[in-house]
Amino acid sequence: MTPRTTDATGVLIRAFRAGAAASCALFWLFLMTPTTATAQDTAAVDHFFDEYFHFKPSDATAAGFHQFDTQLEDPSPAAREAHIAFLRRAESEFAAMPDSIDRDLVLAHVRGDLLELERIRMWEKNPDQYSSSMTNSIFILMSRTFASAEERLRSVVARERQMPRALEIARSNLKNAPRVYTEVAIEQMPGIIGFVEHDVPAAFSKVTDAKLNADFADANGRVVEALRSYEKWLKSDLLPRSRGDFRLGAELYRKKLEYDEMVDTPLDQLLRQGYDDLRRNQQAFRKVAASVDPKKTPMEIMDALAHDHPAPDHLLEAFRNTLGGLRNYIVEHHIVTIPSDVPPIVEETPPFMRALTSASMDTPGPYEGVAKEAFFNVTLPEAGWPPQTIEEWMEGFNRGTIVSTAVHEVYGGHYVQFLWVKQAPSKVRKLFGCSSNAEGWAHYNEQMMLDEGYGNGDLKLRLGQLQDALLRNARYIVGIQMHTGNMTFDQAVDFFVKEGYQTRAVALRETKRGTSDPTYLVYTLGKLQIMKLREDYRKKMGTAFRLEEFHNEFLKQGFPPIVLVRRAMLGDGK
Repeated sequence: MTPRTTDATGVLIRAFRAGAAASCALFWLFLMTPTTATAQDTAAVDHFFDEYFHFKPSDATAAGFHQFDTQLEDPSPAAREAHIAFLRRAESEFAAMPDSIDRDLVLAHVRGDLLELERIRMWEKNPDQYSSSMTNSIFILMSRTFASAEERLRSVVARERQMPRALEIARSNLKNAPRVYTEVAIEQMPGIIGFVEHDVPAAFSKVTDAKLNADFADANGRVVEALRSYEKWLKSDLLPRSRGDFRLGAELYRKKLEYDEMVDTPLDQLLRQGYDDLRRNQQAFRKVAASVDPKKTPMEIMDALAHDHPAPDHLLEAFRNTLGGLRNYIVEHHIVTIPSDVPPIVEETPPFMRALTSASMDTPGPYEGVAKEAFFNVTLPEAGWPPQTIEEWMEGFNRGTIVSTAVHEVYGGHYVQFLWVKQAPSKVRKLFGCSSNAEGWAHYNEQMMLDEGYGNGDLKLRLGQLQDALLRNARYIVGIQMHTGNMTFDQAVDFFVKEGYQTRAVALRETKRGTSDPTYLVYTLGKLQIMKLREDYRKKMGTAFRLEEFHNEFLKQGFPPIVLVRRAMLGDGK
């Protein structure tokens, strides 16, 4: 019995969480003017994002701004200092502007980036940050056909030529790596190397330009060589001296929540809320399990349900078959408007994402004008795994959790939300958002869809939904407790097993993730915020309340912190 892990952050969160900055004082004109911008205003906005994307060119590619496709993030100390100076200017300028939702959102991102660069300093601790991010910079060029294969390959070559230097700089940057970070980086390396060595050439195999192919062979070969050297260095040099502390501490944890999610609730109060929801879900789980079979314990029932899963080579097909029924149900029951009839492409998770994720949604950026492909990624068992490990992994994709995952990632979770992003009321809210909104919305959908009748009361589907809810409850509590020094790594593993109803293998994987993703409480946190907003909106609308209208109004706002959505929908910040 292996409840699955879920790491389902939309591509916009991955691409644009890194914050915003501005050096153009005229940007306030855009923030204050919701009507059609003048040419002067538009130029100011463009200048702002040009400067921002100078530090985040891969994010620009993901967003649909392809003038940055040949650039790669510069990890050098000089570039980092320039970035910090840029953010400091932006913080001063935005703080002086009149209050607005967009101004507050950008200012929070600026402060969040400064917190990361100056105090959290993952660039000094996490070796996987370098190898995985540069691999992603290639993947986003090859995964969507926004330009010809030849043009995209030229951009790949340009980025690859900068990668060996970036990996060399990484070695000098990394000083205080926690051992678990280095272990995860090493675990990722075979998939990363295989991806660059085999998958990237295969993606451009139809390019016939001889010189371009020669340039690519040279650049790609140098990257493979650099990655192998980096892997060797990780094992022989960094790992033996990886004694850093991954814990943020209470002060940095509070600040990270304040800037990333605009949540300033005291940590002890957040913990109480997390434990309360954990107990509610445990009680509901036991009640539903007793209805399924009163003669068995909840864990015995869970163990039996876990074996109701497809074969590994039929897993993608099982998800495809589920998606159509979900979409039809949403449309027929007026749950939320789906802006596109085109379903996402269901495919295997890219190699560089497999160590810490079992499923994710990758959607085109809001300014992508050509390539419309969206990808629902599912991590399949590795070919070399022993049979027992394969079975444990597949038990996490039982019938109940396949539905829960499909709802979370696609209908009506991440995919539906990011289809709405292009309709957000401003450029800021098209490009910047937060995880408690995106992950909270997806997690909220898991329960809401069953509450609205999907599955005709199938208790096994409800157990699957509760199984995932308990996983998120455990993340919530472990993230706070582990990073504030009140729970050790081993105690966190035990908490996932005993309180989150997870197997030890999943518990270990989840605890590893929590060391570098401290605020993965965002799933439960956001879900609870959305449910409160829904009830407050219901009171405001009275008999005129309609669930579809509430969901549409929520999604119209983009994906900013929910306190800002409340301001837009209710006129308050509670």
